[in-house]
Amino acid sequence: MKTYKYIFLLLMSLSIIGCSNLEEEPIGLLAPDGFFNTPKDIQTAVNAAYGHMTHEKFWGRKMSLPLMLRSDMVAIGDLTTSSRRVEHDEFTVAADNGMVEGYWLRVYQIIAASNQAIAGAEDVNVDENVKNPVTAQAYFTRAFAYFHLVRQFGDIPYIDKPVTDLTTTSSLSKTAAADVYKNIIADLQFAKKWLPNTQAGRSLPAKSAAHSYLALVYLTIGDYDNAYKEAKGVIDNEGIYNLGLEADFQDLFNSSKVDASKEPIFVLDFIGASDGDDGRDYQAALTGLRDDEQYPNVSGGGWSVAVPTLAVYNTWDDRDYRKAVSFDNTAVFNGAVKPYTVFKENGGSGRGVNRPHIAKYTRFNGTSATGNGRASNNNYIMMRYAEVLLIAAEALNEISPGSAEAHGYVNRVRARARNGAAFPADVSGLNQDDFRTMVLEERKWELAFEFKRWYDITRRKMANPENGDVFGTSGLEYRPNFDVNRDYLYPLPADELARNTNLMPNNSGY
Repeated sequence: MKTYKYIFLLLMSLSIIGCSNLEEEPIGLLAPDGFFNTPKDIQTAVNAAYGHMTHEKFWGRKMSLPLMLRSDMVAIGDLTTSSRRVEHDEFTVAADNGMVEGYWLRVYQIIAASNQAIAGAEDVNVDENVKNPVTAQAYFTRAFAYFHLVRQFGDIPYIDKPVTDLTTTSSLSKTAAADVYKNIIADLQFAKKWLPNTQAGRSLPAKSAAHSYLALVYLTIGDYDNAYKEAKGVIDNEGIYNLGLEADFQDLFNSSKVDASKEPIFVLDFIGASDGDDGRDYQAALTGLRDDEQYPNVSGGGWSVAVPTLAVYNTWDDRDYRKAVSFDNTAVFNGAVKPYTVFKENGGSGRGVNRPHIAKYTRFNGTSATGNGRASNNNYIMMRYAEVLLIAAEALNEISPGSAEAHGYVNRVRARARNGAAFPADVSGLNQDDFRTMVLEERKWELAFEFKRWYDITRRKMANPENGDVFGTSGLEYRPNFDVNRDYLYPLPADELARNTNLMPNNSGY
């Protein structure tokens, strides 16, 4: 159901300008005294956090695009695109990169709105059984925001209360990543305790969302016992949480069908409309093919910015149904169907590229308010049940190698990928090392182009020669600039460091 939409929920969207920017730009500072009287007021504050998530500077473009480009599955197609994008693709990012600076501010606004809701809830004089399920959404959104930040930047300023004294912003210091993770876990545990088992729509976090993210957080920090425990808890509560695998993989990326699916656990839900950069979704434009006529809701085609490498397409077995869902290998130009080998010659004045393009965000993106599909009806799935099964499998393999249970979770995901055919086959009898390699590959294909691969590379240090050397000459993308001592983290934004020297030094190598 599209009961809750994030696009115009901006009543508090300027509640606090994030982090040290407060010192110079205190515009919109909220004085919450007297505002919070009912759980509805808490929900209003939480809605501001959701609103920021669908802004161009967060999921619309500035955060999501680098996650794609820094992986080993997507590269720049149109080389005339903005240099700040190319820098992420080539690992030449500087501290003043515009994709980093714009995103940093927006994610701290998500945190600020969450902090306002949590603090404001203390003034709401109702039973905790009434207000805590609403307040738990704020704990979830705060954890969600910090989980992205800490994986991208490492040590970061951790703010867990509304900023009321602007002078304090100039003295903020970094919190160690390990402590940030402890706070994220605490927030998710509160959310898991108080969120309801189900919500009216998957765009509001239910207990399953907190439960699943706890599993992923533990997996990320290498706590495999707790990762398995949390993932298994989700699986054991599949019926209570109303979860399941969608029968047809394509329907997960069909804006007219995904609302009815049991597989999404938490989504960012766009509505085919935007107000400036609020609610603006650029994925169809960024991943679509220039001048392609086959999708009427992506008028003018896309921009061929984030395009899979040929190695990704050629390596993926044609018998895997997920490949057909994930790629467009033909397009329509002047009414004629053309193969990907001549995309560049047929569209965009030579600014396209002769590679298959990503189809997940163009094929069924629904009505769009702007050209190139830049305001779609897509639900962007932040967490889905198939990933929980793979988390359980990966974690269990680390604590109980050779487990038939772990093999079974992978086989459940693979059964859908076969789509009635015989490939990919069930797995069985793998030793620990082979299973680890297999399950990371399975995540690569199952979650392809869903903004997950970069985080897998970083948590498993897969660019290190001993762990696969994914950016080496034998990988899907050769990236000679990648430095294992620098590029697993982004640089802290230069403007933040200039305002607040307590945040120095920058991350290694920047």
